[in-house]
Amino acid sequence: MPDYCTCGAQLPPDARFCHKCGKPQYDYPQFEPEVAPEPPPIAPANAKPPNVAIGFRNLMAVNVSFLATLLTFLVIAIPMPPIMALIRFFVCFVAAGYFAVYVYKRRSGQTITVRAGARLGWMTGMFSFVVGSIMALAEMPSAATFRQQMINQNPAMRQFVDSVDDRTIMIAVALMTLMFLFVLLNVLPMVGGVLGAKMLEKD
Repeated sequence: MPDYCTCGAQLPPDARFCHKCGKPQYDYPQFEPEVAPEPPPIAPANAKPPNVAIGFRNLMAVNVSFLATLLTFLVIAIPMPPIMALIRFFVCFVAAGYFAVYVYKRRSGQTITVRAGARLGWMTGMFSFVVGSIMALAEMPSAATFRQQMINQNPAMRQFVDSVDDRTIMIAVALMTLMFLFVLLNVLPMVGGVLGAKMLEKD
């Protein structure tokens, strides 16, 4: 049976449009044009990277702290008169904390807060304590030789040395020395780290 358009014209088979009035004979689905996704925003060239927590899980902080420790021990290994060596000891470990903050800030581009500077200095102090303890253990044979030389040069020292040879006294002195060094080698680099963070915060 022939098909007719609403205008009355007879349509050929499978006609899509009426040849008389042009009316479409089928409902065609309407396709919406695809919208291209917006590209992600481009960060400005001078944008600072997000701050990363400073700790032993931060590889850059670990490397910088260990580098500051090694440089400090290289400097304090240079022979100097006792008074100058003592002054250098304090200055070098404060400078170690400052140096760690300076290098970390330059490498990472992060803003170092006072708290972060203190933590970076504390990490440097922990490495310093470990390295210093290892060096002290390595020097124990030399200390025994030095003690024997003291006895040979001054026999009156034997009584003092014999009293020090008491195991209880030696353990107590060793523990007190380690505690003192632990506190000192942590506090000094932390002070340097805080100073570095304060002085470099506007840089």
